[in-house]
Amino acid sequence: MKALVIGGGGFVGTYLVNHLHDDLGYEVAVTKTSKENLKMADAQTYNLDVLNKDQIREVLTEVHPDYIIHLAAQSSVAFAWKNPTLTIDVNIKGSVNVLDVVRELDYKPRVLLIGSGEEYGHIREGETPIVEDNNTRPGNIYAATKACQNMIGKIYADAYEMDVMMVRAFNHIGPNQAPMFVVADFCRQVAQIEAGLQKPVIYVGNLSARRDFTDVRDVVKAYALLVRLGKRGETYNVGSGRAVSIQEILEEILELSDVDIEVAIDQDKIRPVDVPIIEADIQKIYNCTGWEPQISLKQTLKETLDYWRCNSNA
Repeated sequence: MKALVIGGGGFVGTYLVNHLHDDLGYEVAVTKTSKENLKMADAQTYNLDVLNKDQIREVLTEVHPDYIIHLAAQSSVAFAWKNPTLTIDVNIKGSVNVLDVVRELDYKPRVLLIGSGEEYGHIREGETPIVEDNNTRPGNIYAATKACQNMIGKIYADAYEMDVMMVRAFNHIGPNQAPMFVVADFCRQVAQIEAGLQKPVIYVGNLSARRDFTDVRDVVKAYALLVRLGKRGETYNVGSGRAVSIQEILEEILELSDVDIEVAIDQDKIRPVDVPIIEADIQKIYNCTGWEPQISLKQTLKETLDYWRCNSNA
């Protein structure tokens, strides 16, 4: 089997490529932007701008994948508030370009579009754990673009009889994640404090928000199963099924350190709008594939902190 990972230069891409190649034995190709430095011994690498349909067509024609997993996205909620235009271009126009090129091919690969649990947005009382057919009420720019991608994917699946499946992935975390995301940010700050590179003060944003965190190594296994077993036009939650507060995450990380650390609010880390709770119902993906997460939150936090202890200067 041949798998193409579009947008493999980010956090999830490396884990996904390794799982597809090492664990499943697939022949893997991966795309990245021209600015990204990505070298993978186990995958053929291509530069690709998802806003350029000709480039997409060239890559798909050469690779001829059985499975396409579309990861390419502007995935930071914080950055989306600062640059809505780029977020819309990459997340909506880029996805449409990929789908349209697939539609024009002389064969039909299976396509998995990666969305976000943020799409559910303003979740009402009694709606958690949240199921896939719940109304989406996006509360930020990033979430709105992913909700739009989901709707377009469903339309392409139904109208053109394409094997397109959609994921709403909840917060995924692990070693090597960029510090623009909360767990990596906390772990990096603690590692720098331990190394004497930062005063013993950790700067945080909203600690009351509750989120559903899953180890990235579990998440990529879900993606690999869904692109093979998922049903056309369906959306699947990928998460742990349990929401924890950012306060709890912070306390777990601080307990892993022997250093006394003060907590201080950084107003720059406060989002303009923050959804109080996001928690997944994962029964649908379990029924379809048998997937459920295996790695505990405590293990993930420890391994993420250990990663930053080895890379505290990064």
